[in-house]
Amino acid sequence: MAPRFIRNLVPQREQRAPLSAVVVAIKNLTWVQWAQFGSGWLAWTCDAIDFFAVSLTVSLLSTQFNQKTTAITTAITLTLLFRSVGAVIFGILSDRFGRKWPLVANLLLCCIFELGTAFVKTFPQFLAVRALFGIAMGGIWGLSSSSALENLPVELRGLASGVLQQGYSVGYLLAAVINLTLVAEHGWRVIFWTAAGITFFAAVIRAIVPESAFFLRAKEQEKARGTTTGHKTKIFLRETKEMLKHHWLLCIYAVLLMTGFNFLSHGSQDLYPTYLETTKGFSAHDATIATIIGNCGAIAICVIFLAVFIPLWVLPNSFAALSAGAFFVQFGVQGAWGVIPIQLAEMSPPAFRATFPGVAYQIGNMVSSASAQIEATGAANLKTTIVQNGVTTVVADYATVQAIFIGCVAAFVIIITIVGPENHGSHFEKHKAAFEEGGGRDDAIVDDASQTSYREVDEKTSA
Repeated sequence: MAPRFIRNLVPQREQRAPLSAVVVAIKNLTWVQWAQFGSGWLAWTCDAIDFFAVSLTVSLLSTQFNQKTTAITTAITLTLLFRSVGAVIFGILSDRFGRKWPLVANLLLCCIFELGTAFVKTFPQFLAVRALFGIAMGGIWGLSSSSALENLPVELRGLASGVLQQGYSVGYLLAAVINLTLVAEHGWRVIFWTAAGITFFAAVIRAIVPESAFFLRAKEQEKARGTTTGHKTKIFLRETKEMLKHHWLLCIYAVLLMTGFNFLSHGSQDLYPTYLETTKGFSAHDATIATIIGNCGAIAICVIFLAVFIPLWVLPNSFAALSAGAFFVQFGVQGAWGVIPIQLAEMSPPAFRATFPGVAYQIGNMVSSASAQIEATGAANLKTTIVQNGVTTVVADYATVQAIFIGCVAAFVIIITIVGPENHGSHFEKHKAAFEEGGGRDDAIVDDASQTSYREVDEKTSA
């Protein structure tokens, strides 16, 4: 038989649900399912607002703390480095205790550290708070994606995955709008105050929305058996060890996949406003407008598509052409990213849908954490000239650096995606929880008779 990567080049004939089934599934969603998806989407949106608050204010932060751009981007790197720690902590808490309260606590911590960022006085304080923020931020993706997707019918998960992931682009867009309006008038601190308020609102929403039916079923069964909390924790640790023993190679692949995707997004987003201001001579206002246009492209819809438009990203000098390049490149980046939430959820060991995707995603983030510094350092050593007000000025060449960087990463992502596994249409909601005996095995399926339905959750919530 041909190797997997050769077989993956040939599209498989799969039994797909007709469009009518998707429409019916949407109509049959309960308010709890809508609310659980919405709360997960909102949490992921807050993640983006909080993160890009720094990227959009690099110039202002440089002035505030009297630091070079490369020094300010250290804060971005620290945030990304520490996110994997948060992914482990909150992922384990979520797979062990449920989706609801770990995500609420996670969002509240993000809120606290956003407020802390707004009140720092020195650059070391700024770096310290952003590092702590990285830990809190690290748990959001795994918890929000598992909360949103595991409560939906299989027919809707692909569509929902794309909508969920675009929450990140919406967050970036909102951060850019805040930067364009409030920051321009009140200074850089206001973007962190605003982000903290939005994140607190997301925490309140998640606290109101009921727990996942998957965990309600598991907890009811364990309660009926008389299993103590301590015993469930021992089972959880044992099943985690079992999962790692059987899926260590899958863990490595998922990290490589997420490394490529995170390099792709951070390489095209983190220093984009700085690139426009420095290499193209744009004002901060125009750079923000171009960022907003780029994120509109991201929200509208893949990696091959992205690669085609890299020249439009770097070669023009006009606002209109560069904005179009941003639109189409981000269209490609986020189009590819839209598949990732459900791809990782279906690929994951079923009982570890918060820990596995979250840790893989954030370790990939950690590896790609130097994206901004790589680009900033490369641009500092590669110069070009621009004409501003009739004067020729030597500036850092972010355009060439980003073109090379994004092109190489796009090629890597295409290859790693082709050679990887897929588990399309997985019914992971029927699997045992990680704190149940045998939960670490892929075949630990729960009988249909013992499933807690979303209608039952609706009735219990309304009672």
